[in-house]
Amino acid sequence: MSVLAEWDRRLFTRVAAARVPGADPALRRLSRSADHGRLWLATAAGLALLGRRASRRAALRGVGSLAIASLTVNTVVKWSTRRPRPLLEHVPSIRHLKRQPHTTSFPSGHSASAAAFATGIALESAGLGALVGPFAAAVAFSRVYVGVHYPGDVLAGVAIGVGAAALTCRWWPPRPALPACERPSVSAPALPGGEGLVVLVNARAGTGPPGTSVTPAERLRALLPRAELVECGPDDDFATLLERAAERALERAGEAGGVLGVCGGDGSVNAAARAAAGRGLALAVFPGSTLDHFAQDVGVRDFEDTAVALARGEAVAVDFGVAWSGAGQAVRFLNTFSIGLYPELVRVREHLEERWGKWPAAAGALVRVLRTATPVELSLNGHRRRLWLLFAGNGRYEPQGFAPTCRPRLDDGLIDLRLIDGEHRLARTRVIVSALAGTLGRSRVYGTEVVPWVELAGIRGADTLAYDGEVASAPQVLRLEKEQRALVVYRPRAPRDELVRGARPAAVTARRRRRERGRRLPADGGPSAAG
Repeated sequence: MSVLAEWDRRLFTRVAAARVPGADPALRRLSRSADHGRLWLATAAGLALLGRRASRRAALRGVGSLAIASLTVNTVVKWSTRRPRPLLEHVPSIRHLKRQPHTTSFPSGHSASAAAFATGIALESAGLGALVGPFAAAVAFSRVYVGVHYPGDVLAGVAIGVGAAALTCRWWPPRPALPACERPSVSAPALPGGEGLVVLVNARAGTGPPGTSVTPAERLRALLPRAELVECGPDDDFATLLERAAERALERAGEAGGVLGVCGGDGSVNAAARAAAGRGLALAVFPGSTLDHFAQDVGVRDFEDTAVALARGEAVAVDFGVAWSGAGQAVRFLNTFSIGLYPELVRVREHLEERWGKWPAAAGALVRVLRTATPVELSLNGHRRRLWLLFAGNGRYEPQGFAPTCRPRLDDGLIDLRLIDGEHRLARTRVIVSALAGTLGRSRVYGTEVVPWVELAGIRGADTLAYDGEVASAPQVLRLEKEQRALVVYRPRAPRDELVRGARPAAVTARRRRRERGRRLPADGGPSAAG
């Protein structure tokens, strides 16, 4: 250790003697801006407010990684080593910080925070990581350059930061840049400008990405000026308008394409998918809600992705999951099907949502359901079971052995079955503790299996079932199986850069604001004469 410490001091002296033209004030200011993580928190706020969905995920992971790294460094490692700070006699005074740190030198907290934030960003978006990475490296180097850390302190901090970011993947696995790249493409009509496309726009879907003021319909008109839009307001009947849009798309199938589009959440997409598949139409999905599970898994992150795929005729085929009742009635789902805790959670949340709002209602519903729910009794492929939850995914979810996050394929012909056993004592508590500890895959009360079909009979204790966020009455007998490659969905073959994705919505917003300013100006273009 004495040899390593000597090398560390010698390297510090060489950096102190180095002269980088123009770097002294810049690196000093950069180092100071990263105090208490201010630089990274400001960056995360900018990504969350002005970026796209992947940017918000990256910001959240970056901040979470920073928090873990900072907690590790400041509460454990620093106080266990107590290494003195370097002497400033070899460092030019122009580099000295106005306030010298008083904590111990090993490891560098600034370097740990910078590495954790940059690595967390890169895990979600390689492009954003490439932008943030140089600043993180500059902050780490600046700590040696201004004389407050030895190089070894910085390297140890970087290792802790990278480890903290990697640790977040244990609870929250990153989503692939473009799922199912190996999935074979299928033929679909190319519709430049949206010619031949009929889109049902759910007005309750939202107002678009953060930083934009345009509505979903305005964004669609700017992207696809030749598409036909059917807008569904809060007081309109969604099913009626969907039927009308699907019939209109079928009529246009003989003209210039005939494709049904939908802008809305997973419930809207599910309904539109059934309508499109029943008429032999391809489906164009425009993500329009908070989660958009199906759009994310199929590889459509925003409106621009779908527009590119439509112009090029790029699409993939996906499976339907089907729950057949004993009476021959079918419930088709694109994402998930469940019996037990989750359907009850959805029902209670919907009851509370109008009074409390979405997220408070979800939290209140979770507390109520965990307190009052009882296990479901059923026969699973002929074996009697007592379950808190039966979850069935349309396709295999990853990672295995953990809470489902994303699907690498949507045409694998498989059902991802996950069960929480109700026979064990404190099963719900044990599942929650295992999930928080990242050991759910080894829990005895949690089971996973990938199957082509499953039969459920003698269902007792469950009045409702849930599919794609919707709730329906639960029959006594069910068979879950797959309709393979039953639906064609537009999706670009290659992922698009995150920064390029955000350029068009920003341009649309800017044009709208210019038009609004132009309408507010007097006709002669000058100031009003009324004053």
